[in-house]
Amino acid sequence: MEEKTPESRRVDKALKKTQIPEEMAGTGRREKRYLMKIRHSAEQDFSRIMEIYSFARSFMAEHGNPNQWGPTGWPPGDLIHKDIREGGSYVCLNDEGTVIGTFFYTFGEDIEPTYRDITDGAWLDDSPYGVVHRIAGDGSEKGIGAFCISWAFGQCGHLRIDTHGDNIVMQNLVRKLGFVRCGTIYVEEDNYPRLAYEKTSRKGKAADGMYSSDRL
Repeated sequence: MEEKTPESRRVDKALKKTQIPEEMAGTGRREKRYLMKIRHSAEQDFSRIMEIYSFARSFMAEHGNPNQWGPTGWPPGDLIHKDIREGGSYVCLNDEGTVIGTFFYTFGEDIEPTYRDITDGAWLDDSPYGVVHRIAGDGSEKGIGAFCISWAFGQCGHLRIDTHGDNIVMQNLVRKLGFVRCGTIYVEEDNYPRLAYEKTSRKGKAADGMYSSDRL
């Protein structure tokens, strides 16, 4: 039997966190495993997406981060409709097909205008990159955020993300997923600075990460 590498063991561990065992029955010990799934959002998901964002704003406020989305009611419905229409909005489904999370993802050359100016540091890799914004879960299951971000990294192998200085939950999550703090950027929706993070699979550039681009 081929011995697993440290990277493959990390991947297995991460996948197990997204698997939900069913209750054992009878005399058997068989366990059925489920995986969350990602798909493009559709207009019929809009109400559910906005419910998740409402939950996320409350969660942030209760965990010491009232200013990231709360004062502006971010994100606005018009922006979500635009994301859906242009193909940048995604939803995360549980094994029953229920929408439990949502996020924006896109990829390209210099794709995010607000990332062009970074202070207190520099980006690791100037190649085309993916970006995740507006990520939120409904709190029904553990690992929603990790699964969505890992999926996005798996699409491109080079991902950037930012978060509010008070969003300790997200800061801890992206560090655990192998992202590196690169500096500070500013966004259009408010005047609060954002902490900028990056993860890349390019040799000589990457922090040791949980997924590589050929895994997903």
